[in-house]
Amino acid sequence: MKEFWTSLASLMGVFAFCQSLLHAVFPPDLRFATAKLFNRLFRSFSTYCYFDITEIDGVNTNELYNAVQLYLSSSASVAGSRLSLTRALNSSVFTFGLSNNDRLIDTFKGATAIWEHVVTQRQSQTFSWRPLPEEKRGFTLKIKKKDKPLILETYLDHIMERAADIRRKNQDRLLYTNSRGGAMDTRGHPWESVPFKHPSTFDTLAMDPLRKEEIMEDLRDFAEGKAFYERTGRAWKRGYLLYGPPGTGKSSMIAAMANFLRYDIYDLELTEVHTNSELRKLLMKTTSKSIIVIEDIDCSINLTNRISGTGGKNHGLSSSDPMGSGEESSSGTKSITLSGLLNFTDGLWSCCGSERIFVFTTNHIEKLDPALLRSGRMDMHIFMSYCSFSALKILLKNYLGLEDGDVEEGMMKELEEVIDDAEMTPADISEVLIKNRRHEKERAVRELLGVLKGGLEGKKKKKENKNVVGGEEGMKERIAGELEEEEEQEKRALESPKEGVKGLKKLCNGNL
Repeated sequence: MKEFWTSLASLMGVFAFCQSLLHAVFPPDLRFATAKLFNRLFRSFSTYCYFDITEIDGVNTNELYNAVQLYLSSSASVAGSRLSLTRALNSSVFTFGLSNNDRLIDTFKGATAIWEHVVTQRQSQTFSWRPLPEEKRGFTLKIKKKDKPLILETYLDHIMERAADIRRKNQDRLLYTNSRGGAMDTRGHPWESVPFKHPSTFDTLAMDPLRKEEIMEDLRDFAEGKAFYERTGRAWKRGYLLYGPPGTGKSSMIAAMANFLRYDIYDLELTEVHTNSELRKLLMKTTSKSIIVIEDIDCSINLTNRISGTGGKNHGLSSSDPMGSGEESSSGTKSITLSGLLNFTDGLWSCCGSERIFVFTTNHIEKLDPALLRSGRMDMHIFMSYCSFSALKILLKNYLGLEDGDVEEGMMKELEEVIDDAEMTPADISEVLIKNRRHEKERAVRELLGVLKGGLEGKKKKKENKNVVGGEEGMKERIAGELEEEEEQEKRALESPKEGVKGLKKLCNGNL
Protein backbone atom coordinates (compact mmCIF):
# COMPACT_ATOMS: atom_id res chain seq x y z
CA MET A 1 0.00 0.00 0.00
CA LYS A 2 2.85 2.33 0.82
CA GLU A 3 4.41 1.58 -2.55
CA PHE A 4 1.15 2.56 -4.27
CA TRP A 5 1.01 5.97 -2.64
CA THR A 6 4.69 6.47 -3.40
CA SER A 7 4.11 5.68 -7.09
CA LEU A 8 1.05 7.98 -7.21
CA ALA A 9 3.02 10.83 -5.70
CA SER A 10 5.80 10.32 -8.22
CA LEU A 11 3.26 10.34 -11.07
CA MET A 12 1.69 13.54 -9.79
CA GLY A 13 5.10 15.13 -9.62
CA VAL A 14 5.85 14.14 -13.21
CA PHE A 15 2.48 15.57 -14.35
CA ALA A 16 3.11 18.84 -12.56
CA PHE A 17 6.61 19.03 -14.09
CA CYS A 18 5.20 18.44 -17.59
CA GLN A 19 2.48 21.06 -17.05
CA SER A 20 5.01 23.64 -15.90
CA LEU A 21 7.22 22.74 -18.83
CA LEU A 22 4.32 23.22 -21.27
CA HIS A 23 3.50 26.58 -19.69
CA ALA A 24 7.12 27.60 -20.03
CA VAL A 25 7.49 26.41 -23.62
CA PHE A 26 4.03 27.42 -24.95
CA PRO A 27 2.98 31.01 -24.18
CA PRO A 28 -0.65 31.76 -23.10
CA ASP A 29 -1.66 33.15 -26.49
CA LEU A 30 -0.53 29.97 -28.21
CA ARG A 31 -2.35 27.78 -25.69
CA PHE A 32 -5.57 29.85 -26.18
CA ALA A 33 -5.30 29.59 -29.96
CA THR A 34 -4.78 25.84 -29.73
CA ALA A 35 -7.82 25.39 -27.48
CA LYS A 36 -9.90 27.54 -29.83
CA LEU A 37 -8.78 25.44 -32.79
CA PHE A 38 -9.69 22.18 -31.07
CA ASN A 39 -13.07 23.71 -30.12
CA ARG A 40 -13.74 24.62 -33.76
CA LEU A 41 -12.77 21.14 -34.90
CA PHE A 42 -15.09 19.63 -32.34
CA ARG A 43 -17.98 21.89 -33.43
CA SER A 44 -17.40 21.17 -37.10
CA PHE A 45 -17.89 17.46 -36.48
CA SER A 46 -20.79 17.99 -34.05
CA THR A 47 -24.38 17.91 -35.35
CA TYR A 48 -25.56 20.51 -32.81
CA CYS A 49 -25.20 24.27 -32.46
CA TYR A 50 -25.70 26.43 -29.37
CA PHE A 51 -27.20 29.88 -28.69
CA ASP A 52 -26.86 31.87 -25.47
CA ILE A 53 -29.67 34.21 -24.42
CA THR A 54 -28.57 36.30 -21.44
CA GLU A 55 -30.90 38.08 -19.05
CA ILE A 56 -29.10 41.43 -19.42
CA ASP A 57 -27.75 42.64 -22.74
CA GLY A 58 -25.13 45.20 -21.74
CA VAL A 59 -27.11 47.39 -19.35
CA ASN A 60 -30.59 46.70 -20.79
CA THR A 61 -32.93 43.82 -20.06
CA ASN A 62 -33.10 41.29 -22.88
CA GLU A 63 -36.74 41.00 -23.96
CA LEU A 64 -36.06 37.62 -25.56
CA TYR A 65 -34.96 36.21 -22.19
CA ASN A 66 -38.22 37.25 -20.55
CA ALA A 67 -40.19 35.90 -23.51
CA VAL A 68 -38.44 32.51 -23.33
CA GLN A 69 -39.08 32.38 -19.59
CA LEU A 70 -42.80 32.97 -20.11
CA TYR A 71 -42.99 30.61 -23.08
CA LEU A 72 -41.35 27.74 -21.21
CA SER A 73 -43.51 28.30 -18.14
CA SER A 74 -46.45 26.42 -19.66
CA SER A 75 -44.30 23.39 -20.46
CA ALA A 76 -42.26 23.61 -17.25
CA SER A 77 -45.37 23.32 -15.10
CA VAL A 78 -45.95 19.87 -16.59
CA ALA A 79 -42.51 18.49 -17.37
CA GLY A 80 -40.31 20.05 -14.70
CA SER A 81 -39.54 18.38 -11.37
CA ARG A 82 -37.86 21.40 -9.73
CA LEU A 83 -39.49 24.72 -10.64
CA SER A 84 -39.30 28.37 -9.67
CA LEU A 85 -42.45 30.39 -9.02
CA THR A 86 -42.93 34.09 -9.83
CA ARG A 87 -45.80 36.55 -9.85
CA ALA A 88 -45.44 39.65 -12.01
CA LEU A 89 -46.76 43.12 -11.22
CA ASN A 90 -50.48 43.54 -12.09
CA SER A 91 -50.75 39.79 -12.57
CA SER A 92 -53.39 37.57 -11.03
CA VAL A 93 -51.65 34.21 -11.61
CA PHE A 94 -48.37 32.53 -10.73
CA THR A 95 -45.80 31.72 -13.40
CA PHE A 96 -43.68 28.56 -13.39
CA GLY A 97 -40.08 28.65 -14.55
CA LEU A 98 -37.00 26.48 -14.84
CA SER A 99 -34.83 26.44 -11.74
CA ASN A 100 -31.07 26.85 -11.78
CA ASN A 101 -29.30 24.70 -14.40
CA ASP A 102 -32.45 22.72 -15.20
CA ARG A 103 -33.26 21.52 -18.73
CA LEU A 104 -36.41 21.20 -20.82
CA ILE A 105 -37.06 19.77 -24.29
CA ASP A 106 -39.49 21.53 -26.65
CA THR A 107 -40.63 20.60 -30.16
CA PHE A 108 -41.65 22.95 -32.98
CA LYS A 109 -42.75 21.75 -36.44
CA GLY A 110 -40.80 18.53 -36.05
CA ALA A 111 -37.62 20.23 -34.76
CA THR A 112 -36.28 19.57 -31.25
CA ALA A 113 -35.06 22.43 -29.07
CA ILE A 114 -33.21 21.74 -25.82
CA TRP A 115 -33.36 24.64 -23.33
CA GLU A 116 -31.05 24.90 -20.33
CA HIS A 117 -31.33 27.60 -17.68
CA VAL A 118 -27.78 28.58 -16.76
CA VAL A 119 -27.14 30.50 -13.54
CA THR A 120 -23.59 31.42 -12.50
CA GLN A 121 -22.06 33.81 -9.98
CA ARG A 122 -21.01 37.13 -11.47
CA GLN A 123 -17.44 38.21 -10.90
CA SER A 124 -16.68 41.29 -8.79
CA GLN A 125 -17.99 44.37 -10.54
CA THR A 126 -16.27 47.62 -11.27
CA PHE A 127 -18.03 50.92 -10.59
CA SER A 128 -21.31 51.20 -12.51
CA TRP A 129 -24.20 53.64 -12.49
CA ARG A 130 -26.53 50.65 -12.61
CA PRO A 131 -25.42 47.79 -10.34
CA LEU A 132 -25.85 44.37 -11.91
CA PRO A 133 -27.34 41.32 -10.13
CA GLU A 134 -24.96 39.07 -8.27
CA GLU A 135 -26.04 36.11 -10.41
CA LYS A 136 -25.66 35.90 -14.16
CA ARG A 137 -28.73 34.27 -15.70
CA GLY A 138 -29.37 33.07 -19.20
CA PHE A 139 -30.79 30.34 -21.42
CA THR A 140 -28.74 28.09 -23.68
CA LEU A 141 -30.58 26.79 -26.73
CA LYS A 142 -29.25 23.55 -28.24
CA ILE A 143 -30.57 22.58 -31.67
CA LYS A 144 -29.47 20.51 -34.64
CA LYS A 145 -27.67 22.39 -37.36
CA LYS A 146 -30.16 21.30 -39.99
CA ASP A 147 -32.97 22.96 -37.98
CA LYS A 148 -31.14 26.28 -37.68
CA PRO A 149 -33.09 28.14 -40.43
CA LEU A 150 -36.43 27.01 -39.02
CA ILE A 151 -35.52 27.94 -35.45
CA LEU A 152 -34.12 31.38 -36.21
CA GLU A 153 -36.76 32.45 -38.72
CA THR A 154 -39.96 31.07 -37.21
CA TYR A 155 -39.46 29.54 -33.76
CA LEU A 156 -38.16 32.67 -32.02
CA ASP A 157 -40.98 34.78 -33.50
CA HIS A 158 -43.43 32.15 -32.27
CA ILE A 159 -41.93 32.41 -28.79
CA MET A 160 -42.30 36.22 -28.74
CA GLU A 161 -45.94 36.08 -29.86
CA ARG A 162 -46.82 33.27 -27.47
CA ALA A 163 -45.16 35.10 -24.58
CA ALA A 164 -47.14 38.26 -25.38
CA ASP A 165 -50.38 36.25 -25.29
CA ILE A 166 -49.44 34.67 -21.95
CA ARG A 167 -48.47 38.04 -20.50
CA ARG A 168 -51.75 39.61 -21.59
CA LYS A 169 -53.71 36.64 -20.26
CA ASN A 170 -51.98 36.70 -16.88
CA GLN A 171 -52.03 40.45 -16.34
CA ASP A 172 -55.00 42.32 -14.97
CA ARG A 173 -56.63 44.54 -17.55
CA LEU A 174 -56.48 48.29 -17.03
CA LEU A 175 -58.99 51.10 -17.51
CA TYR A 176 -57.38 54.38 -18.59
CA THR A 177 -58.76 57.92 -18.51
CA ASN A 178 -57.45 61.31 -19.66
CA SER A 179 -58.42 63.42 -16.65
CA ARG A 180 -55.71 65.99 -17.46
CA GLY A 181 -56.70 66.39 -21.10
CA GLY A 182 -53.53 65.82 -23.13
CA ALA A 183 -51.09 67.01 -20.44
CA MET A 184 -48.20 64.69 -19.59
CA ASP A 185 -47.29 63.58 -16.07
CA THR A 186 -43.75 63.23 -14.72
CA ARG A 187 -43.33 59.93 -16.58
CA GLY A 188 -44.51 61.40 -19.89
CA HIS A 189 -47.92 59.67 -19.85
CA PRO A 190 -51.21 61.53 -20.43
CA TRP A 191 -53.33 58.60 -19.21
CA GLU A 192 -54.19 57.51 -15.67
CA SER A 193 -55.12 53.89 -15.05
CA VAL A 194 -56.95 51.71 -12.55
CA PRO A 195 -57.46 47.91 -12.61
CA PHE A 196 -60.41 46.92 -14.78
CA LYS A 197 -62.61 44.46 -12.88
CA HIS A 198 -65.93 44.68 -14.75
CA PRO A 199 -67.54 41.19 -14.70
CA SER A 200 -69.64 41.58 -17.86
CA THR A 201 -69.20 38.87 -20.49
CA PHE A 202 -71.07 37.86 -23.60
CA ASP A 203 -72.62 35.02 -21.59
CA THR A 204 -74.21 37.44 -19.13
CA LEU A 205 -75.05 40.15 -21.70
CA ALA A 206 -78.82 40.49 -22.21
CA MET A 207 -78.98 40.41 -25.98
CA ASP A 208 -80.27 38.23 -28.78
CA PRO A 209 -77.91 35.17 -28.93
CA LEU A 210 -77.64 35.24 -32.72
CA ARG A 211 -76.64 38.90 -32.66
CA LYS A 212 -74.10 38.22 -29.91
CA GLU A 213 -72.56 35.38 -31.87
CA GLU A 214 -72.27 37.64 -34.91
CA ILE A 215 -70.40 40.26 -32.86
CA MET A 216 -68.11 37.67 -31.25
CA GLU A 217 -67.26 36.20 -34.65
CA ASP A 218 -66.41 39.67 -35.94
CA LEU A 219 -64.14 40.27 -32.93
CA ARG A 220 -62.40 36.91 -33.47
CA ASP A 221 -61.79 37.69 -37.12
CA PHE A 222 -60.29 41.03 -36.15
CA ALA A 223 -57.99 39.65 -33.43
CA GLU A 224 -56.74 36.87 -35.71
CA GLY A 225 -56.58 39.00 -38.85
CA LYS A 226 -53.00 40.30 -38.77
CA ALA A 227 -52.05 38.59 -42.02
CA PHE A 228 -55.29 39.70 -43.69
CA TYR A 229 -54.80 43.37 -42.80
CA GLU A 230 -51.17 43.27 -43.96
CA ARG A 231 -52.12 41.57 -47.23
CA THR A 232 -54.89 44.06 -47.99
CA GLY A 233 -52.88 47.14 -46.97
CA ARG A 234 -55.35 48.19 -44.27
CA ALA A 235 -54.57 49.53 -40.82
CA TRP A 236 -55.18 46.86 -38.19
CA LYS A 237 -58.08 48.60 -36.47
CA ARG A 238 -61.86 48.43 -36.40
CA GLY A 239 -64.69 50.73 -35.34
CA TYR A 240 -67.97 49.87 -33.59
CA LEU A 241 -70.93 52.20 -33.04
CA LEU A 242 -73.29 51.26 -30.20
CA TYR A 243 -76.55 53.18 -30.33
CA GLY A 244 -79.95 52.89 -28.74
CA PRO A 245 -82.01 54.11 -25.76
CA PRO A 246 -80.36 54.59 -22.35
CA GLY A 247 -80.16 51.46 -20.21
CA THR A 248 -79.89 48.99 -23.10
CA GLY A 249 -76.40 47.75 -22.15
CA LYS A 250 -73.94 49.78 -24.22
CA SER A 251 -71.37 50.05 -21.42
CA SER A 252 -71.82 46.37 -20.57
CA MET A 253 -71.17 45.53 -24.21
CA ILE A 254 -67.85 47.40 -24.11
CA ALA A 255 -66.83 45.54 -20.95
CA ALA A 256 -67.80 42.21 -22.54
CA MET A 257 -65.70 43.02 -25.61
CA ALA A 258 -62.68 43.85 -23.42
CA ASN A 259 -63.03 40.66 -21.37
CA PHE A 260 -63.54 38.58 -24.51
CA LEU A 261 -60.41 39.89 -26.27
CA ARG A 262 -58.45 40.59 -23.04
CA TYR A 263 -57.81 44.17 -24.16
CA ASP A 264 -57.23 47.28 -22.04
CA ILE A 265 -59.78 50.12 -22.28
CA TYR A 266 -58.98 53.79 -22.89
CA ASP A 267 -62.01 55.88 -21.91
CA LEU A 268 -61.50 59.13 -23.82
CA GLU A 269 -63.21 62.17 -22.31
CA LEU A 270 -63.47 64.63 -25.20
CA THR A 271 -64.49 67.56 -23.02
CA GLU A 272 -61.03 67.40 -21.43
CA VAL A 273 -59.28 67.67 -24.81
CA HIS A 274 -58.77 71.22 -26.07
CA THR A 275 -56.85 70.87 -29.36
CA ASN A 276 -56.30 68.37 -32.14
CA SER A 277 -52.63 68.08 -31.16
CA GLU A 278 -53.67 66.93 -27.67
CA LEU A 279 -55.95 64.38 -29.30
CA ARG A 280 -53.04 63.04 -31.35
CA LYS A 281 -50.81 62.81 -28.28
CA LEU A 282 -53.44 60.78 -26.49
CA LEU A 283 -53.73 58.43 -29.46
CA MET A 284 -49.95 57.98 -29.71
CA LYS A 285 -49.77 57.00 -26.03
CA THR A 286 -52.30 54.18 -26.35
CA THR A 287 -51.01 50.63 -26.63
CA SER A 288 -51.81 47.91 -29.09
CA LYS A 289 -54.50 45.37 -28.16
CA SER A 290 -56.72 48.04 -26.65
CA ILE A 291 -60.23 49.49 -26.99
CA ILE A 292 -60.54 53.28 -27.30
CA VAL A 293 -63.99 54.38 -26.12
CA ILE A 294 -65.90 57.64 -26.51
CA GLU A 295 -69.21 57.29 -24.65
CA ASP A 296 -72.25 59.47 -25.38
CA ILE A 297 -70.45 61.20 -28.21
CA ASP A 298 -73.54 63.22 -29.08
CA CYS A 299 -73.53 64.77 -25.57
CA SER A 300 -69.78 65.32 -25.18
CA ILE A 301 -69.38 68.00 -27.84
CA ASN A 302 -71.24 69.43 -30.80
CA LEU A 303 -70.50 67.13 -33.72
CA THR A 304 -72.84 68.78 -36.21
CA ASN A 305 -71.05 72.14 -36.43
CA ARG A 306 -69.70 72.03 -39.97
CA ILE A 307 -70.40 75.69 -40.83
CA SER A 308 -67.31 77.81 -41.36
CA GLY A 309 -66.95 81.19 -39.76
CA THR A 310 -68.72 80.28 -36.55
CA GLY A 311 -66.06 81.97 -34.52
CA GLY A 312 -65.75 78.91 -32.34
CA LYS A 313 -68.35 80.05 -29.83
CA ASN A 314 -69.33 76.52 -29.00
CA HIS A 315 -66.98 73.95 -27.60
CA GLY A 316 -67.69 71.72 -30.55
CA LEU A 317 -66.27 70.22 -33.68
CA SER A 318 -65.93 72.30 -36.81
CA SER A 319 -64.43 71.81 -40.24
CA SER A 320 -63.51 75.49 -40.47
CA ASP A 321 -59.95 74.96 -39.27
CA PRO A 322 -57.92 73.93 -42.34
CA MET A 323 -54.74 73.38 -40.36
CA GLY A 324 -56.49 70.97 -38.00
CA SER A 325 -54.84 72.53 -34.92
CA GLY A 326 -58.07 73.45 -33.19
CA GLU A 327 -60.59 76.22 -33.61
CA GLU A 328 -59.94 79.54 -31.81
CA SER A 329 -62.87 80.65 -29.69
CA SER A 330 -63.90 84.14 -28.68
CA SER A 331 -62.43 83.57 -25.23
CA GLY A 332 -59.04 82.68 -26.66
CA THR A 333 -59.31 78.92 -25.99
CA LYS A 334 -59.29 76.18 -28.61
CA SER A 335 -61.45 73.17 -29.27
CA ILE A 336 -60.98 70.05 -31.31
CA THR A 337 -62.47 70.00 -34.79
CA LEU A 338 -64.53 67.45 -36.64
CA SER A 339 -61.60 67.01 -39.00
CA GLY A 340 -59.36 66.26 -36.02
CA LEU A 341 -61.71 63.58 -34.72
CA LEU A 342 -62.10 62.02 -38.17
CA ASN A 343 -58.32 61.84 -38.55
CA PHE A 344 -58.16 60.39 -35.04
CA THR A 345 -60.32 57.45 -36.06
CA ASP A 346 -59.36 56.97 -39.71
CA GLY A 347 -56.41 59.20 -40.62
CA LEU A 348 -52.67 58.65 -40.78
CA TRP A 349 -52.34 59.12 -37.03
CA SER A 350 -54.75 56.29 -36.37
CA CYS A 351 -52.15 53.89 -37.81
CA CYS A 352 -49.46 54.62 -35.19
CA GLY A 353 -50.20 51.30 -33.54
CA SER A 354 -51.93 48.05 -34.35
CA GLU A 355 -54.78 45.84 -33.17
CA ARG A 356 -56.89 48.64 -31.75
CA ILE A 357 -60.67 49.02 -31.62
CA PHE A 358 -62.60 52.30 -31.59
CA VAL A 359 -66.02 52.24 -29.92
CA PHE A 360 -68.47 55.15 -29.96
CA THR A 361 -71.76 55.12 -28.06
CA THR A 362 -74.77 57.40 -28.54
CA ASN A 363 -78.43 57.57 -27.61
CA HIS A 364 -79.26 59.64 -30.71
CA ILE A 365 -77.57 58.41 -33.86
CA GLU A 366 -79.42 61.00 -35.95
CA LYS A 367 -77.41 63.76 -34.26
CA LEU A 368 -74.05 62.44 -35.50
CA ASP A 369 -72.34 63.70 -38.63
CA PRO A 370 -72.62 61.17 -41.51
CA ALA A 371 -68.86 61.40 -42.09
CA LEU A 372 -68.30 59.89 -38.66
CA LEU A 373 -70.53 56.89 -39.40
CA ARG A 374 -69.14 55.67 -42.69
CA SER A 375 -67.29 52.36 -43.08
CA GLY A 376 -63.64 52.62 -42.20
CA ARG A 377 -64.47 54.71 -39.16
CA MET A 378 -67.46 52.92 -37.70
CA ASP A 379 -67.37 49.56 -39.50
CA MET A 380 -70.13 47.87 -37.52
CA HIS A 381 -73.29 49.57 -36.25
CA ILE A 382 -74.85 47.72 -33.31
CA PHE A 383 -78.37 48.68 -32.26
CA MET A 384 -78.90 48.13 -28.54
CA SER A 385 -82.67 47.68 -28.38
CA TYR A 386 -85.24 47.27 -25.64
CA CYS A 387 -85.31 43.92 -23.89
CA SER A 388 -86.51 41.11 -26.13
CA PHE A 389 -87.84 37.73 -25.04
CA SER A 390 -84.50 35.99 -25.71
CA ALA A 391 -82.70 38.67 -23.68
CA LEU A 392 -85.28 38.28 -20.90
CA LYS A 393 -84.47 34.59 -20.58
CA ILE A 394 -80.78 35.49 -20.13
CA LEU A 395 -81.69 37.93 -17.35
CA LEU A 396 -83.85 35.31 -15.62
CA LYS A 397 -80.88 32.95 -15.70
CA ASN A 398 -78.43 35.59 -14.44
CA TYR A 399 -80.52 36.91 -11.54
CA LEU A 400 -82.75 33.98 -10.58
CA GLY A 401 -80.85 30.98 -11.95
CA LEU A 402 -83.83 29.92 -14.05
CA GLU A 403 -83.18 27.75 -17.08
CA ASP A 404 -85.56 26.90 -19.93
CA GLY A 405 -88.36 24.77 -18.52
CA ASP A 406 -88.02 26.02 -14.92
CA VAL A 407 -90.81 28.56 -15.36
CA GLU A 408 -94.42 27.58 -15.90
CA GLU A 409 -95.20 27.42 -19.59
CA GLY A 410 -98.27 29.65 -19.34
CA MET A 411 -96.35 32.36 -17.51
CA MET A 412 -93.54 32.26 -20.04
CA LYS A 413 -96.06 32.62 -22.83
CA GLU A 414 -97.53 35.70 -21.14
CA LEU A 415 -94.04 37.18 -20.78
CA GLU A 416 -93.39 36.57 -24.46
CA GLU A 417 -96.64 38.31 -25.41
CA VAL A 418 -96.01 41.51 -23.44
CA ILE A 419 -92.24 41.95 -23.46
CA ASP A 420 -91.92 43.54 -26.90
CA ASP A 421 -94.82 45.97 -26.50
CA ALA A 422 -93.79 46.97 -22.96
CA GLU A 423 -90.52 48.43 -24.31
CA MET A 424 -88.54 48.08 -21.08
CA THR A 425 -84.78 48.25 -21.09
CA PRO A 426 -82.61 45.43 -19.70
CA ALA A 427 -81.55 47.84 -16.93
CA ASP A 428 -85.17 48.35 -15.81
CA ILE A 429 -85.93 44.63 -15.85
CA SER A 430 -82.70 43.89 -13.98
CA GLU A 431 -83.73 46.32 -11.26
CA VAL A 432 -87.08 44.53 -10.85
CA LEU A 433 -85.31 41.16 -10.58
CA ILE A 434 -82.77 42.51 -8.08
CA LYS A 435 -85.53 43.78 -5.79
CA ASN A 436 -87.29 40.39 -5.88
CA ARG A 437 -84.30 38.07 -5.92
CA ARG A 438 -84.77 37.11 -2.24
CA HIS A 439 -88.36 35.99 -2.83
CA GLU A 440 -89.41 32.67 -4.28
CA LYS A 441 -88.46 32.41 -7.94
CA GLU A 442 -92.05 31.92 -9.09
CA ARG A 443 -93.12 34.99 -7.13
CA ALA A 444 -90.27 37.03 -8.59
CA VAL A 445 -91.31 36.10 -12.13
CA ARG A 446 -94.92 36.94 -11.31
CA GLU A 447 -93.84 40.36 -9.99
CA LEU A 448 -91.91 40.98 -13.21
CA LEU A 449 -94.93 40.01 -15.28
CA GLY A 450 -97.05 42.46 -13.31
CA VAL A 451 -94.57 45.26 -13.90
CA LEU A 452 -94.50 44.52 -17.64
CA LYS A 453 -98.28 44.48 -17.87
CA GLY A 454 -98.49 47.67 -15.83
CA GLY A 455 -96.05 49.37 -18.16
CA LEU A 456 -98.03 48.19 -21.17
CA GLU A 457 -101.29 49.53 -19.70
CA GLY A 458 -99.58 52.82 -18.97
CA LYS A 459 -98.46 53.09 -22.58
CA LYS A 460 -102.01 52.40 -23.82
CA LYS A 461 -103.55 55.06 -21.55
CA LYS A 462 -100.95 57.56 -22.59
CA LYS A 463 -101.71 56.84 -26.22
CA GLU A 464 -105.47 57.20 -25.63
CA ASN A 465 -104.99 60.49 -23.82
CA LYS A 466 -102.88 61.69 -26.69
CA ASN A 467 -105.64 60.76 -29.14
CA VAL A 468 -108.25 62.55 -26.99
CA VAL A 469 -106.12 65.63 -26.78
CA GLY A 470 -105.57 65.43 -30.50
CA GLY A 471 -109.37 65.19 -31.07
CA GLU A 472 -110.09 68.23 -28.90
CA GLU A 473 -107.42 70.22 -30.68
CA GLY A 474 -108.90 69.21 -34.06
CA MET A 475 -112.36 70.33 -32.99
CA LYS A 476 -110.99 73.68 -31.87
CA GLU A 477 -109.25 74.08 -35.20
CA ARG A 478 -112.52 73.36 -37.10
CA ILE A 479 -114.48 75.88 -35.01
CA ALA A 480 -111.81 78.50 -35.53
CA GLY A 481 -111.92 77.82 -39.28
CA GLU A 482 -115.69 78.26 -39.43
CA LEU A 483 -115.51 81.54 -37.52
CA GLU A 484 -112.84 82.77 -39.84
CA GLU A 485 -114.96 81.87 -42.87
CA GLU A 486 -117.98 83.76 -41.43
CA GLU A 487 -115.84 86.82 -40.84
CA GLU A 488 -114.60 86.65 -44.42
CA GLN A 489 -118.17 86.50 -45.78
CA GLU A 490 -119.23 89.51 -43.69
CA LYS A 491 -116.26 91.44 -45.04
CA ARG A 492 -117.25 90.64 -48.64
CA ALA A 493 -120.85 91.77 -47.94
CA LEU A 494 -119.68 95.15 -46.78
CA GLU A 495 -117.36 95.62 -49.80
CA SER A 496 -119.95 94.58 -52.52
CA PRO A 497 -123.70 95.24 -51.97
CA LYS A 498 -124.83 92.65 -54.55
CA GLU A 499 -122.47 90.00 -53.37
CA GLY A 500 -123.19 91.14 -49.85
CA VAL A 501 -126.89 90.39 -50.13
CA LYS A 502 -126.18 86.89 -51.45
CA GLY A 503 -123.61 86.40 -48.76
CA LEU A 504 -125.94 87.59 -46.02
CA LYS A 505 -128.74 85.32 -47.28
CA LYS A 506 -126.37 82.38 -47.36
CA LEU A 507 -125.09 83.25 -43.92
CA CYS A 508 -128.63 83.60 -42.54
CA ASN A 509 -129.72 80.33 -44.15
CA GLY A 510 -126.66 78.68 -42.68
CA ASN A 511 -127.43 80.02 -39.23
CA LEU A 512 -131.03 78.95 -39.57
